[in-house]
Amino acid sequence: MISSEVKHLLIDKMKLISLSDKNICLVGPINLPVQLEEQVVHFKWYTWLAVEEHVSKDEILDSLPNLDLASLQQCSVLVYGDIQDAEKALVRMHSICHTGDIFGSKRCDCGYQLRTSMQMIVENGSGALFYLANHEGRGIGLFSKSFAYLLQQEGYDTVEANLALGFTDDSRSYDEAISVLQSLRSKPVTLITNNPKKLAALKESGLLADEHIPLWGDKSEYNEFYLETKVNKSGHIPEKEPIGR
Repeated sequence: MISSEVKHLLIDKMKLISLSDKNICLVGPINLPVQLEEQVVHFKWYTWLAVEEHVSKDEILDSLPNLDLASLQQCSVLVYGDIQDAEKALVRMHSICHTGDIFGSKRCDCGYQLRTSMQMIVENGSGALFYLANHEGRGIGLFSKSFAYLLQQEGYDTVEANLALGFTDDSRSYDEAISVLQSLRSKPVTLITNNPKKLAALKESGLLADEHIPLWGDKSEYNEFYLETKVNKSGHIPEKEPIGR
């Protein structure tokens, strides 16, 4: 169950809209600094979810971990060059980020990582970018992620926000993506990631990877705390330190 303190921070950001046969739960506004060309523009971001009639705001919050909202989307993989036989292939397991990938949000570095990893793969001559659509918010789904963002605006870091909502810190699974990769290539790959723990976990699940390379960039005042949390709580090697190849 979500604590009363967390609910107090979120309830006022929820609005129930009545329709003829259901309700809509609207969540927001959430501050979203977005990179547009050469300037950062501040937007207000909202999400919504269709819910049954007579469901309360408290009940919606308490049900979040059991709704499996992230699994309602499909994944894909973008392949470049001779992925099967190339001597070296770069692979990026990219978790969907609606706000960063689509809107260019500066609250994270996801959009930068998406675009840059694609360029790295092209420059390498072969590789694959897996776009994992059931990974939104580290596996909690877009609607739940909006609540996590609201808590982050109150001072929670990304890990604390997910835990406060009743989720684990990271509920993502890579099993399906690894199986698809194995069907495309039998040789080892080089993983594009800043997190050696992620590489180790993927290797334990069957990924043939002998090395990894970092992908840092797009650091700003809006995502500095987010990036620090990646290092301090999620095991990412700091940008200034080289990652062993």
